[in-house]
Amino acid sequence: MMDITESWLQRAGLILLVLVIAAPIFGWTASTVGYAEPLNNAAETTGATDASVSLNSGILPDYTVPGVSTPLGTLISAGVGTALTLIVALGAGRLLEQ
Repeated sequence: MMDITESWLQRAGLILLVLVIAAPIFGWTASTVGYAEPLNNAAETTGATDASVSLNSGILPDYTVPGVSTPLGTLISAGVGTALTLIVALGAGRLLEQ
């Protein structure tokens, strides 16, 4: 029989999978309504973007994958981001258990 921890992990995994699959919908909706990141808006308003220097554009800049369509790139970046976060969280949890 399954214990409470395994049941909880399965439900959490299912919820994360649904959110990852829905990520392209969120991206499309954000572009449709003209959403922009608040920090980017603040930087543009204050003129900070003129003096900015990008040291690292990130692993998946702007939630995209070069050479892949935007919805598929969003789906891939959501999956990679979720997996990396889950790995770090589970690793930290196991370290704290010891």
